[in-house]
Amino acid sequence: MNATVFDDRRCTLGEGPLWHPARGQLFWFDITGKRLLSREGERQLHWDFPENVSAAGWVDDDRLLIASESSLSVFDIGTGLSQPLVALEADNPLTRSNDGRADPLGGFWIGTMSKRAERKAGAIYRYWRGELRKLFDGISIPNAICFAPDGETAFFADSVTRRVMRQRLGRDGWPLGDPEVYLDLLASGLIPDGAVIDGAGLFWNAHWGSGKVCAYAPDGSLRAQFQTNAPNLTCPAFGGDDMATLYLTSATEDMKPGTLEAHPDAGKTLCLHGVATGRPEHRVIL
Repeated sequence: MNATVFDDRRCTLGEGPLWHPARGQLFWFDITGKRLLSREGERQLHWDFPENVSAAGWVDDDRLLIASESSLSVFDIGTGLSQPLVALEADNPLTRSNDGRADPLGGFWIGTMSKRAERKAGAIYRYWRGELRKLFDGISIPNAICFAPDGETAFFADSVTRRVMRQRLGRDGWPLGDPEVYLDLLASGLIPDGAVIDGAGLFWNAHWGSGKVCAYAPDGSLRAQFQTNAPNLTCPAFGGDDMATLYLTSATEDMKPGTLEAHPDAGKTLCLHGVATGRPEHRVIL
């Protein structure tokens, strides 16, 4: 099965696809382009920001929670206005936000990293009930934040380690104990980027540099893989009326002109139809 182009706008660093279940609409980001993108039918939409923006959760029909390099803010889709909610490493101009996702209890997990991808300069945080708490420190490139259907397990990766971690959660959604290795991709040469879990519990992971999106079972075994013509896939998200479309953001960052010419889908937002059925994204509770 071949991926098709959902949106032909090339992003330098496409990220954070979010299917808004109440609006039936996909949102995603071009991080270094400092913009949020979307579509309404054939109409292409975008909103510009003064700083890097990377991930979102849906609050209600009209608002998103958006992570930027200095804050979590509530964004009004209709007016395009943002209201800061809580600072996020606002005192450190060398870092920015990266991968993030709402958790089953209405919290929001968000990773930070160095703008120059310096080792261990970032962290992973959780926002819940007005509190932003650091969960994991010394992260280089935070990715693959997602949650098992039972709500008892979180996943995340530090891409430079090529390992995806599995973290047990308590009833209030905070981590219990230490994380353990779920996927060790070092031998395969694959780099874990963003991820999402489908309705059957399969872990769908975009692999930076390979153009692949792969599905893994809870025991870590490979169940499916699809090759695209966008080498730097960044993050998957399920959506569509039946939640059976897998959207994929991608990037042109670090690609040379000749490589770009050979991969015309690079940086575009792609989709695969009918590979699996996802679950609606959790709502962020402010």
